[in-house]
Amino acid sequence: MTTTVITNIGSLVTNDPALGEGPLGLVRDAALVLDGDRVAWAGPASRAPDADARVDAAGRAVLPGFVDSHSHLVFAGDRTAEFNARMSGQPYKAGGIRTTVAATRAATDAELSVNVARLLREALRQGTTTFETKSGYGLTVEDEARALRIAAEHTDEVTYLGAHIVSPDFADDPAAYVDLVTGPMLDACAPYARWVDVFCEKGAFDGDQARAILTAGKAKGLLPRIHANQLSYGPGVQLAVELDAASADHCTHLTDADVDALASGNTVATLLPGAEFSTRAEWPDARRLLDAGVTVALSTDCNPGSSFTSSVPFCVALAVRDMGMTPDEAVWSATAGGAAALRRTDVGRLTPGARADLMLLDAPSHVHLAYRPGVPLVAEVWRRGVRVA
Repeated sequence: MTTTVITNIGSLVTNDPALGEGPLGLVRDAALVLDGDRVAWAGPASRAPDADARVDAAGRAVLPGFVDSHSHLVFAGDRTAEFNARMSGQPYKAGGIRTTVAATRAATDAELSVNVARLLREALRQGTTTFETKSGYGLTVEDEARALRIAAEHTDEVTYLGAHIVSPDFADDPAAYVDLVTGPMLDACAPYARWVDVFCEKGAFDGDQARAILTAGKAKGLLPRIHANQLSYGPGVQLAVELDAASADHCTHLTDADVDALASGNTVATLLPGAEFSTRAEWPDARRLLDAGVTVALSTDCNPGSSFTSSVPFCVALAVRDMGMTPDEAVWSATAGGAAALRRTDVGRLTPGARADLMLLDAPSHVHLAYRPGVPLVAEVWRRGVRVA
């Protein structure tokens, strides 16, 4: 394999405190050696070993690729009118998720796949090299299975979310829909998925229903994650910790007991500031979670209704400005935190043996992601040791 040394790096985020300063393992005047699709060495440029090829970073910052651990990319249509009305303070009656369900069911496989690919190219240009995505806009056995099959063509991190809302077809019999989600739909979807998810919230699925859905998924070999405590206080976070879910996502409305449970368990709190931005809702209190010792991830929640952004840098800036995170904490949460939410150790860091997924910024420091919000700072993106953007 060809080795490549990237040298003259202004600052290198490794996310390994053994390699540099602080939790980010920050190395200044650094170099990074890639061997094929893996990181072979990281440290001061003055000590860099020889390599077959040489790349001059020209003083730029180098970071691990972002790990976007929560998105909903298999859909058709958009909800522009809904967003415009909400931002204009106008009354608007629409179907919400049901609107997207109808459009997604009507779309062809090719149309859905093209849309996923378009959004992934958009995210890649902004530094995202690993992403998770879910079903949840089909809500029939056939449509959920095809959504996951399409998602699996683009990523290994695929989540079965038949329990996004109760299907409109079962509006009068939610219990029968839960039976479908935990029975025939699960059987059809499990072969394409790694994860099982449920929206545990008033108006969606209660704690008992969520437990039944996640437990059924675990019995099929799927690992649990959960939409928890987004719109109101509820049992979602406690259930996530009880079932050793990889992540509890949203975590906007938390009791002290919820925070204590997260701090004592293995479940990552994944915060999704794009949703609060797009709905003008209350921001999650990242500072409270971090001070309690909770592992926090940042993700986009890219979806057509409540967070139609593929930009992790935008979410980093929001987290610093409105959620009490420092720039260092936000960058860690969008890289190593996202990896933890997917229970991955090969991404989200730039340490020997890790996957060579990284970005170069048109800036000398990662702090510029929050310092210069909205500016397209990502100059290059490398995935598996190859420049791809």
